[in-house]
Amino acid sequence: MLVLATANVNGVRAASAKGFLDWLVTTPATVVCLQEVRARPDELPADFPGAGWHLTVEPARGALSKGRNGVAILSRDEPLAVRTGIGDPEFAEQGRYVEVDLPGVTVGSLYLPKGAAGTPKQEEKDRFLASFAKHLAGTSGHTVVAGDFNIAPAEADIRNWKGNLAHSGFLPHERAWLADLHAAGWQDTVRALHPGVEGPYTWWSYRGRAFDNDAGWRIDHVLATPGLTPVEARVERAASYDTRWSDHAPVLVAFA
Repeated sequence: MLVLATANVNGVRAASAKGFLDWLVTTPATVVCLQEVRARPDELPADFPGAGWHLTVEPARGALSKGRNGVAILSRDEPLAVRTGIGDPEFAEQGRYVEVDLPGVTVGSLYLPKGAAGTPKQEEKDRFLASFAKHLAGTSGHTVVAGDFNIAPAEADIRNWKGNLAHSGFLPHERAWLADLHAAGWQDTVRALHPGVEGPYTWWSYRGRAFDNDAGWRIDHVLATPGLTPVEARVERAASYDTRWSDHAPVLVAFA
């Protein structure tokens, strides 16, 4: 059984000091996808990731190398192959995507740009969406892509959807992009197992009382090709605000 978890750690060094490593010791996941690692391999905590894990990390490079982006995959099995990037030179050094071949399945960890409506940042995000869709179209075999997509698919995936209709992450063309992926066969595994409910949310702003009021967004997704069958999916929301080690919560999906 493949048990996959994904988490935007909002800086692996900071998260490790707040309890991420304790979570990693106890997780039943056999593969863990991480985003916003924000560290080069030589900057990772000395006790990270711990015994029994194989680490594949793709940091941001060049001018972006300090404190920005970065993705990683932890796996119990040693990867058979590793590939980085999405085939677009514009994003080659941004540390936004890495994928590994494991026995029977390919797993990708994604940190999709955040964007800001009406700005060059949104234009960059839109270019990434176009390039990543082409990358996914070339996928073959059993594949799971997990990570921070920075897009809430529908009204049920964001508490204050009316107030965010013009904001990046909930723009009509972004949601249409995700819908096109689903139409092409990519399963939204969490929604498949939790139909007709609000959430479960995966990100809450640090501002105000968003976490306490569960005013969140579901922007961390686990997408899988049709040949994979999800049998369990949950968001591991922290018990309280002060026990969070990131502004995101881990998403865990088990496949038969």
